[in-house]
Amino acid sequence: MRRTRVIAAVLCAGMLLPGVAVAAPAPTAVEHHAESRLLSATVLGQLSRQEVVDYLAGYELDTSAVRNGVDLYLLTYRTAGVDGRPTTASALTVLPRTRERTLRTVTWLHGTRVFRGDTGSTADNLDRAAAVLFAASGLATVAPDYLGLGTGPGHHPYMLSGPTAGATMDALRATRTLAARAGRRLAHGVLVSGFSQGGQASMVVGRELARSPEFGLAAIAGIAGPYDIRGQEIPAALDGRLDGVSATLYLAYATTAWHRVHPLYDSPAEAFRAPYDQVVESLFDSDHEERDVVDALPRTPRELFTDEFLARLAHPDGALASVLEANDDACDWRPRVPVRLFAGTADRDVVFGNSESCQDTLRAHGTRDSQVVNVGEVDHFTSAFLALPQVLAWFESLRG
Repeated sequence: MRRTRVIAAVLCAGMLLPGVAVAAPAPTAVEHHAESRLLSATVLGQLSRQEVVDYLAGYELDTSAVRNGVDLYLLTYRTAGVDGRPTTASALTVLPRTRERTLRTVTWLHGTRVFRGDTGSTADNLDRAAAVLFAASGLATVAPDYLGLGTGPGHHPYMLSGPTAGATMDALRATRTLAARAGRRLAHGVLVSGFSQGGQASMVVGRELARSPEFGLAAIAGIAGPYDIRGQEIPAALDGRLDGVSATLYLAYATTAWHRVHPLYDSPAEAFRAPYDQVVESLFDSDHEERDVVDALPRTPRELFTDEFLARLAHPDGALASVLEANDDACDWRPRVPVRLFAGTADRDVVFGNSESCQDTLRAHGTRDSQVVNVGEVDHFTSAFLALPQVLAWFESLRG
């Protein structure tokens, strides 16, 4: 069964795709060129309709919407780094094997990944399965690895909105080039979905697409996203409502990522207790596998962080308040397209209140068509497996 916790290795490669031969090109420093973002496209696999059915059945995903085979590609493309300088990133793009010349498009945004080799473009996991599921229904599917993951160089700017949106928009541009080379085009109006970190990113990317005449936005379907970090997720991490291991990992990852861009402390010892102050920053370099990172951390946030920094997390001030204000506003806008927020009530990684809070904020901005969809009293990863077929069915209902 694939519905294991991420800490227990749901991110590890599992079922191998028939015909897969991953030959990822080494990332290179390049200059921006407005006319094209795509640097290379490597075929990862070509699946017939029946092979898709067999593959998705291994993930216990509903295969009733499978209509066609798919082609999987690892894309390497130009984008901008956190500092605005040119860099490269990678994405998994899955195209349906149909005769359609104009393809409806969905972007799938992945959840927390610590190790660069755990993304859908480089490993067989839920993200790859989700992309295959969408594409097998006829949707061109773009699953960006974000910065610093997949084949991209450097550190991943975890839970930073601007880099996430920028890398996703450039992944769409690279996919548009790939499709054009085969005489196909991406339809205007992108469908957006994602899980966990990707659920929050679905609102961030949706906002960027809504501003973009280049692509446009058709609908958003977030799954178990931490949409309200200050009001819901940090309090739950500190008061024990989140699983202790998950809370420690998420807070450590976010703190080190934010610090690289917006310095939060003068010395790691100000934020982290000994001996963790000597190793935490190096653990989140995108080159450590998640199991190794988890094993190197304590079991609870109170064992990891100093009392002073725990107090700052509970009541953010200074640089911490600034970084949260800039990156904890995923729902603070007015989508003019339908929005669905899928979540489970027994989630101890991202509490259900995140979705309710997002819904309240959207309504306060005048959003007319938004709903929280309760997928049941289930945990974090089960919510994704239950929500995915519902998201696809909803996207199908919006056709035409």
